[in-house]
Amino acid sequence: MKRQKTGKSLALTARDLAIFELLERYRYLRSTFIHDFVGGQSETRFKERLGDLYHEGGYLTRPEQQWETARSRYLPAVYENSDRARDVLAAQGRLADPCPHMPYGTSGAGRQFAHSLMICETLASIELAVKAKADLRFVSWPEILAKAPEGARRSPNPLRLPGSSCSLGTATELARNGDTVPDAMFGLGYGGEGRRSYRFFALEVDRGTMPIMRSARGQTSYLEKMSAYHGVAARGVHRSHLGIPNLLVLTVTTSEARKQNMLSALARTIEDSAMFLFKEVGAAAHRNGATLGAVLQLPWDCAGRSHVDILEPGD
Repeated sequence: MKRQKTGKSLALTARDLAIFELLERYRYLRSTFIHDFVGGQSETRFKERLGDLYHEGGYLTRPEQQWETARSRYLPAVYENSDRARDVLAAQGRLADPCPHMPYGTSGAGRQFAHSLMICETLASIELAVKAKADLRFVSWPEILAKAPEGARRSPNPLRLPGSSCSLGTATELARNGDTVPDAMFGLGYGGEGRRSYRFFALEVDRGTMPIMRSARGQTSYLEKMSAYHGVAARGVHRSHLGIPNLLVLTVTTSEARKQNMLSALARTIEDSAMFLFKEVGAAAHRNGATLGAVLQLPWDCAGRSHVDILEPGD
């Protein structure tokens, strides 16, 4: 939980730099996830190396918020880059812009940290599931942004989808100024080169803290945000702002009952709700630090049609 140097000599390797680059893309990841991306055959030796980068080199940090849960000492440790790791990447010209949904300098305290960690674990699990399939390609947020129109590339928060109007006609805290901000965005490429098709996704992770719907106007609710996404798609904001041809919205929640309530609310409120897909992963899956690849490979629930497998090409 605290750094304890022993004087061990530490020389950075190519794998260490790959770890630093991974944590620039995801900010928070547990040791199990980092190993699945860049680790070798021995997970134990790999975790020891992470410990060296934390204790001896000061290249990695372990966010203090992770120790606040009852079972935290029995879970894989969560890591993020320190300024020293970022300086190493910058010196080699390998420092990318940090993930826009969790920029450096934010407090990361309490509920915000738990939500951010769930975003990182969910998105990382999807990328790992894609890596296991030869005919799929994961399109990261930096790649989307690199091909976006200049206005998005120069925006201080390009992840913010501008000018979206709520199709319910109500103002929300998220859409008071006509904007919608996903938790994360990514794309999937299907098929081989020369015949590849693409789908793009906004990701929302739900820990059950936001009401699904409210009776009073001007209050934040999950349904209001989904309605704002519906306005984004209807007006083609995803095309004009990011240059992507399509947009589906994925919601990952930790309760089967809450997922069903979300599906019911959408079906009653938004006539064409086929763009909204849902997955319940169980709170324990995030608490035990396991990747969710097996769960996320199963079809997603949809309010407007039958189950959808996002790892297969769309219609």
